Amino acid sequence: MITLKRSDFEKMLAHAEKELPNEACGLIAGTADGEDKVIREVYLLTNIDKSNEHFSLDPKEQLAAIKDMRAKGITPLGNWHSHPESPSRPSDEDKRLAFDSKASYMILSLMNRDEPVLNSFRITGEDPKTSEKEQLIIED
Repeated sequence: MITLKRSDFEKMLAHAEKELPNEACGLIAGTADGEDKVIREVYLLTNIDKSNEHFSLDPKEQLAAIKDMRAKGITPLGNWHSHPESPSRPSDEDKRLAFDSKASYMILSLMNRDEPVLNSFRITGEDPKTSEKEQLIIED
């Protein structure tokens, strides 16, 4: 199970809408106790690919985020990105580029602008990789 504050969901949504028509991206960090993860910080990073079909995190921003996590005593839990025109599920490319089977991969679909959908996944295996949806709770 993964828990996210509503304010952090709103922060992600605002960033994703601002980056349209491109994918937005970032990192998530917090605490983990077995399969239970609590997101304490959402980082909004630049998609240096400037694409609506894929993303690459800005390396300098990624390093700054990791340093901030260390300073706050929180753990990297995974990343998030938006799908401007497709559902909230890992694409073949998302699966191919997923290298950490313990990480959470959050995908925010803006396909239906009136009803954005956020899901979280674990991506495991070798070839082919498979995705498993995590239970996601958005708290007030």
